[in-house]
Amino acid sequence: MTTSRQYRLRRRPEGRPEADCWEYREQTLPALSDGEVLVRIDYVSLDPAMRGWMDDRESYAPPVAIDSVMRALGVGEVLESRADGFAKGDAVSGPLGVQDHAVVDASALHAIDLSLAPPERYLGALGMTGMTAWFGLLDVGRPEAGDTVLVSAASGAVGSVVTQIAKQKGCRVVGIAGGAEKCAYLVDELGLDAAIDYGSEDESIAAAVRRTCPDGVDVYFDNVGGETLDAALANLAMRARVVICGAISQYNARESIAGPSNYLSLLVKRARMEGMLVSDFTSRYGEAVPTLAKWLDDGSLRAREHVVEGLERFPETFLMLFDGDNHGKLVLKVEH
Repeated sequence: MTTSRQYRLRRRPEGRPEADCWEYREQTLPALSDGEVLVRIDYVSLDPAMRGWMDDRESYAPPVAIDSVMRALGVGEVLESRADGFAKGDAVSGPLGVQDHAVVDASALHAIDLSLAPPERYLGALGMTGMTAWFGLLDVGRPEAGDTVLVSAASGAVGSVVTQIAKQKGCRVVGIAGGAEKCAYLVDELGLDAAIDYGSEDESIAAAVRRTCPDGVDVYFDNVGGETLDAALANLAMRARVVICGAISQYNARESIAGPSNYLSLLVKRARMEGMLVSDFTSRYGEAVPTLAKWLDDGSLRAREHVVEGLERFPETFLMLFDGDNHGKLVLKVEH
């Protein structure tokens, strides 16, 4: 019998998800039923979407129940299988939870090829992160060569991939990030045309967008919401496209979420604003992975994972997402 070290949701947060939201538990896992596999989890993905899953409100996914293992994507190795298509030793990815072992219905898993990339990359550029960037930008944003593409949280997991795909498509790309170090990374390493430090006291975000996007923003890829979304809306080009991927500035709001005050810019500029969920594109992942893997292999695409070691560090590591302390895709490495 296998014992799993787990983090379960103890209470729903009011604002930031502090340490007392979690309960650590060691739980004996049930024996496998037909169609199930036992997975040793090696890496857990930490994503802003997890904060929304903690709230008891209607959304695209049901909330995590109190006293349930916290929902999270992960990668690991099959230790035992009673499911067709999966055998002991297979590397897999799927919704494995914040724990070190899991019994999972095989229909929720997919095999990954570790000869192409290290396992943590399947939680980043070759996983949900990369798929979000690819389909959010190309299917929803629909950039054309010469367009100005503005990306918030541009040094983060999704944003950094969005910016590089946009450059590959011949766009002029401006990123918004927090701090001089992250802005230098965007320009010097990822090759963006300009970067905006949202924490700078020298000018407002709206003024910085106006300065760096003098002809207006053709595509805005939003991961932040709030003031940053308003700044982008105030500087749209004609027929602009706004992709709503996330709103991390609002996830810990104690009151109602702040909506855009500049939404009438959509009318004036005949622009379009559309939300996207990567789960809508699951059947099409095969369109994106070969190109992203090729770009990673030849250096056209740079991926950065911010790996923190130790399952026991989950509560404080999760907060890095909301403090802007992670540089790239935030991943928790599970030590066995």
